[in-house]
Amino acid sequence: MITDFDDFVTWMYVLIDDLWQSIGPLYRRPGPQPECSDSELLTMAIVGECREWDKETNLLGEWRNYPHLFPILPERSRFNRRRRNLMAAINHIRQIALSVLDVAQDKQCVIDSLPIEVVQFHLVPSSTGDWAAHGATFGRCATKKQTIYGYRLHLLITVGGAILDFELTSADADERDAARDLLLDKRDLTVIGDKGFISAPLAAELLERSNIRLLTLKRRNQHEQVSPEVRQLINQVRQIIETVNGQLTEQFESFG
Repeated sequence: MITDFDDFVTWMYVLIDDLWQSIGPLYRRPGPQPECSDSELLTMAIVGECREWDKETNLLGEWRNYPHLFPILPERSRFNRRRRNLMAAINHIRQIALSVLDVAQDKQCVIDSLPIEVVQFHLVPSSTGDWAAHGATFGRCATKKQTIYGYRLHLLITVGGAILDFELTSADADERDAARDLLLDKRDLTVIGDKGFISAPLAAELLERSNIRLLTLKRRNQHEQVSPEVRQLINQVRQIIETVNGQLTEQFESFG
């Protein structure tokens, strides 16, 4: 039974360290082993997400209050560099950790996306081609009624607010394609989405292959509409999405 924060951190470290022994060679990088091990850095990053320590300066400042847990903390820029290099490993471990945490066992989820603008629209012609080389494109943001240049972050979130999975795509990517990528390896869920995820073939495929019910608000010209109960639930979880979107935007900017 986990009773306090120290117990939770210790449990997470043991889980992550055991996993890292198996998957670490897939992410091995050259150079000597740092004083703060990869397992320690991964634990600090993932537990920091659980505590909503979004900014790295805030995260490292908080961890300075726990020298008995992590006596050696990397300098901020080095922590940032190592964390970015280990992002694929962090997501790999996050998925495994979520599979054993009660907070992520909710079978009712929400799928949504948010735009990530990297260059303001009027500055794109004079900007370098680096963003385009890394997949940035123009895309329409329907909620803001504007075109942005950058990416779109797609999220699968429990109704309780736990992020189960995510995918970063170009800004013009089809939300339904992202939904297929995020959901086909999941099972036995009820997933609520907005009108951007309307697709009868996708809904039928998810139900048949993974027992996932994809519920979406209908367009006004569609004959079959969702029930008032489902519409009320969608409106409730939109508030959760807006909160998570704000937190994730801040966290994304901290990697810039």
